[in-house]
Amino acid sequence: MIRVVVAEDQSAVRAGLVLILRSAPDIDVVGEAEDGLRAVEMARETGPDLVLMDVQMPRLDGVSATRQIVAERLADVLVLTTFDHDEYVFGALRAGAAGFLLKNTEAGDLLEAVRTVARGEGIVAPAVTRRLIAEFAAGPARGTKGDPGVLEGLTRREREVLSCVGEGLSNAEIAERLRMAEGTVKTHVSRLLAKLELRSRVQAAVLARELGV
Repeated sequence: MIRVVVAEDQSAVRAGLVLILRSAPDIDVVGEAEDGLRAVEMARETGPDLVLMDVQMPRLDGVSATRQIVAERLADVLVLTTFDHDEYVFGALRAGAAGFLLKNTEAGDLLEAVRTVARGEGIVAPAVTRRLIAEFAAGPARGTKGDPGVLEGLTRREREVLSCVGEGLSNAEIAERLRMAEGTVKTHVSRLLAKLELRSRVQAAVLARELGV
């Protein structure tokens, strides 16, 4: 079972998310939080696998809540966003969010995103990843330019995979392009994240774009 805490300040939206999640036999909603502070507290209390986090919430915003949850290694965080407030998204990325999901995502895609992040892949829909990467890389004020030296520890194959991640490709798409098994792609992604000391695939994608990999 995937244990999930839902953090959303709008009660109607939160109820809808909980209803969708509870429709899946492999997902257990162990808590609901109406603000970021309660989300952190609930993550400490219930020990979930994942927190579904809205970025705009009272008392403690979703970015700050994500930072605390990730820093304490309480759970992975899947961020809900509309992309209307990009700085919130960039802040969540830097805070270590494992994935990003549009609020208007279909029910089936929401469930699959939760399962994917829970597996440790930290990937969301490529369309979301591409949008985030494009917006993040649009201006120098939105991120710190990466140091090319960090890539020296990567193998040639890992650099090729990183380049594909930078394009927002899924594991299946990378496997097809590089003619390797999807399981091998997952292994390469895990290794390059560890070598680059990154928390998520999305952070790797942004780094790849910044460095022109």
